[in-house]
Amino acid sequence: MSDCADLHSLFDHCRSIRVESGMFIIYDQPGFMGNQYFMRRGEYSDYMGMTGMNDCVRSCRMIPMVCLFYFLNMQIIFYEDKDFSGSHFECSKDCPDLLSNLSRCNSIRVESSCFMIYEKPNYTGNQYYLRRGEYPNFHHWSGINDSVGSCRHIHTVSCC
Repeated sequence: MSDCADLHSLFDHCRSIRVESGMFIIYDQPGFMGNQYFMRRGEYSDYMGMTGMNDCVRSCRMIPMVCLFYFLNMQIIFYEDKDFSGSHFECSKDCPDLLSNLSRCNSIRVESSCFMIYEKPNYTGNQYYLRRGEYPNFHHWSGINDSVGSCRHIHTVSCC
């Protein structure tokens, strides 16, 4: 399976999910919008209770494997203001509490690899998948506000 922007044409409701290989982000809106949830290999017989999502899975995106070079050189930069200005914090590992470094986050630059950022500390709250690229304001990562409390590197390694 690969990216699918509109799953509604395939089914109306989803009560369980099995990921046989790879990693995916599922969305509750078509076009890779709305709430996001990270899924890796395994069975999710009650993903609704686990994620707080309803039974509407409307789109999904496969997380690509990345070259070992990007895995070893992972880096994400958080900026307090939009358009990559203001105070910033550079991170190259999992960070359970970004609030001790920044009070808010309005833009992000992912230099290499990919990360899951969370609205609250300790990897809780809304989560957002970010791949290498620039996000000049929180709308670009589908955020609902400028609150980013923690981040986790997504380990997706393949041979170059």
